[in-house]
Amino acid sequence: MELELDTVEQRVLGSLVEKAVTTPEQYPLSVNAVVNACNQKSARDPVMALSEGDVRATLGALTRKNLVRMASGYGGRVSKYEHRLAGGPGTPLALSPEAMALLALLFLRGPQTSGELRTRAQRLFAFDSVAAVEATLDDMAADPAGPLVRRLAREPGKRECRYGQTLGSGAEMDADAPAAPLGRAAPDDDERPAPVVRPGGDLDDRVATLEARVATLEARLAALETSDPETD
Repeated sequence: MELELDTVEQRVLGSLVEKAVTTPEQYPLSVNAVVNACNQKSARDPVMALSEGDVRATLGALTRKNLVRMASGYGGRVSKYEHRLAGGPGTPLALSPEAMALLALLFLRGPQTSGELRTRAQRLFAFDSVAAVEATLDDMAADPAGPLVRRLAREPGKRECRYGQTLGSGAEMDADAPAAPLGRAAPDDDERPAPVVRPGGDLDDRVATLEARVATLEARLAALETSDPETD
């Protein structure tokens, strides 16, 4: 796909997709809200410190690429913006909700395993299983207009491959880390390196575990609130 996005464009697009789902009452977003979304310290890797000027210039560039549009502000007091990744006249992308969720996570947090993506996508799209995530990633890798994601080579000491987006700078296509072939066949046990044990555990793994526990607790609480009606 002939679409080049720099790291700031990726951050702005990912933030717009995220906030459209998680804070629909505040969407479309003002420039100031986009700045805050891009610079938040949680669920971002790396953390950025973009200025209002940076974000305004990037919104203009994305508008020219038909990936963002001004949803209000013509003659109004505050200009607000929304993404166009779901498709529309002239836009180069037309993504399903599940593909949009995964691409947004890759824009916001860089390469991730399918398990990490499933855990972190819960607020954006509730995948039933890791297999469902991998099926969506396979579809994105086989997009007729060009691959949107690519599976990366397994890192030393890791048991799972990560996926990265392919739409521009920072697309994580390391020259010394060739991509693994598509498909979800697991390597033979004999080929798997022994897992590396780190004191305290890897920070990303611990965060993903905590996020999974929170998502499970929230689902259980919601089920309790809706399954048993109050009785006198």
